[in-house]
Amino acid sequence: MRFCIGSDAAGETPDAIARTLREHGHEVTLCGALAGGEGGWADIARDVASRVARGRADQGVLCCWTGTGVSIAANKVSGIRAALCADAETARGARAWNDANVLCLSLRTTTPALAREIIDAWLATGPDGTETEQIARIER
Repeated sequence: MRFCIGSDAAGETPDAIARTLREHGHEVTLCGALAGGEGGWADIARDVASRVARGRADQGVLCCWTGTGVSIAANKVSGIRAALCADAETARGARAWNDANVLCLSLRTTTPALAREIIDAWLATGPDGTETEQIARIER
């Protein structure tokens, strides 16, 4: 699977996310500060979300200080279902019941170890189909 990861700050947590995805055999494209670029969280979120919406990436991961800003910005892009997840169980639910395609994380509260748990749960879970009708309603 192709992942695009964006953050407005580089550091241990985004590095752990990229490393975990690569360990699982996924292709990773870095955006924003992770690619040596600049830009605010809103622009980085729009860039990653647009790549996912256009099919240039299958899924995305976004980080900012709280995770809230990138989540809001990503969800403005048509076809994106971005979910702010603070733990593995929320990540499982976001994938299973919401078919979330962009994972948003807080740089403030997500340690590298926690990021790995969340990514592992995200990757291990797919849509369960029980909410297909609900998901279709938000796409209108």
